Amino acid sequence: METLFQNYDSILFLDTETTGLHFQKDQIIELAAIRCVSDGGIHITDEMDDLIQLPQGKVLPPAITELTGITQEMLQAEGICAAESAEKFRLMLQKGKRNLLIAYNAQFDMNYLFYFLYRAGMADCLKGLKMLDALTVYKDRHAYPHRLENAIETYALQGKVVNSHRAVDDTKALLEVMIAMGKERPDLNRYINLFGYNPKFGVSGKKIRSIEYKPQYYNAYKPLYE
Repeated sequence: METLFQNYDSILFLDTETTGLHFQKDQIIELAAIRCVSDGGIHITDEMDDLIQLPQGKVLPPAITELTGITQEMLQAEGICAAESAEKFRLMLQKGKRNLLIAYNAQFDMNYLFYFLYRAGMADCLKGLKMLDALTVYKDRHAYPHRLENAIETYALQGKVVNSHRAVDDTKALLEVMIAMGKERPDLNRYINLFGYNPKFGVSGKKIRSIEYKPQYYNAYKPLYE
């Protein structure tokens, strides 16, 4: 992954937990991000992990609690308001001049992040941001299934990271997966702003203008960038 730092002085790893799958009406309930730099090795310089209060009258679906372990009571007692969390993320992003953002299934997280920041009046901080979807890379290299937990197993990271469906754990797991993928093949730069999608279902959510989308088949015979 060190090759990515040849073009970026700051890499942010991001994950979200949400109330559902509809980014325009559902909410982020946990936002986690870590900022890394390279200085004789990859180091985490900044970290955030926010539980986020739901809007007045909104109720957390039981299925989300079952998946994540996050409860309505946790959000009320430990959560902060969305605007405060958005400001924390904006300030973290501002610490780097040339930023790269990495997420696993980045299309999902970026749709939620945009509307999260938009509601807080801060969506402009995403302008010009370069992105890498770790799921796209993993699909190019390994057979189905392609969940983050599968990548953790493939790269034998079970004793090093936790896949708990909590954003903070999944963000740190993603960092280790990316380090392993960087050692596996030196082509991560080729995936910048390139997202694969299942041709059967099309691009999920709203397309991001700066992203090139390509249909990505299971067990492809060549990398998506070729």
